[in-house]
Amino acid sequence: MLIAVFMFSLMDTCMKLLAAHYPAMQVAALRSLSSLPLVCAYVAWRGGFATMLRVRWSLQLLRAGVGIAMLALFAYGLKQLSLAEAYSIFFIAPALITALSVFVLKEKVNLARWIAIAVGLGGVLVVLRPEGGGFLTLGGLAILASAVCYAISAIGARVLARTDSSEQIMFWLMLMMAIGATVLALPTWVQVDAAHVWLLCALAVSGFFGQLAITEAFSHGEASVVAPFEYSALAWGVAIDWLLWQALPDGYTLVGAAIIIGSGMYLIRHEKVHSEAEHP
Repeated sequence: MLIAVFMFSLMDTCMKLLAAHYPAMQVAALRSLSSLPLVCAYVAWRGGFATMLRVRWSLQLLRAGVGIAMLALFAYGLKQLSLAEAYSIFFIAPALITALSVFVLKEKVNLARWIAIAVGLGGVLVVLRPEGGGFLTLGGLAILASAVCYAISAIGARVLARTDSSEQIMFWLMLMMAIGATVLALPTWVQVDAAHVWLLCALAVSGFFGQLAITEAFSHGEASVVAPFEYSALAWGVAIDWLLWQALPDGYTLVGAAIIIGSGMYLIRHEKVHSEAEHP
């Protein structure tokens, strides 16, 4: 998980650098297009193409649409915010997944977990600072909307995993996002500068190996043990912000991030206790 988080931090850095030169939807398209060859090679190596057409098309299409929105919104937010600020807001995703699981998966969430979700949302408000003097901007709201899309996608993946293989889920998501985002980006497409080819290569490699690493992490470790390491992204975000842009998060961002991370850690811990109680 630590390797996965590091790789995704590098991927997000590439997206932020590209977002300074290209429209957000084009960055989403470039992210998907650059990784598609590696995904195809991986699926072929795993022998997954034989059953690739036997999938739940409706859910695959839904996840692709949500995925395009998630990438485009995240790219737009990165254009305005630092990595640390973006990650602080995006950390609300686990709480949103827990909340959505009640309505979609019919899971039971008790009062303590609802309070933790509300506390997490309060942490987001601290980071956004809606009193008007902070950065309740379109960028901050875009990252929050991206986290909502991520939560919807994660719930969709849980449902899809009941019938579709991981290779099918990965392949169709990347292919559909590549096609959909490219079509949507065409009206405002900007010619890709040859100097940015190395960024696209780094984007593809970091995204691909990050996905492999996170898959391995959850395959070989308990979610309640592995998931908290996702929060190490904040450390990478702060380090990269300082190295590349000489920017550091302010006190509001750090306090808000601490509140969000605390609520997320509680939800993860509570999930482990609940799981142990059901399966002693």
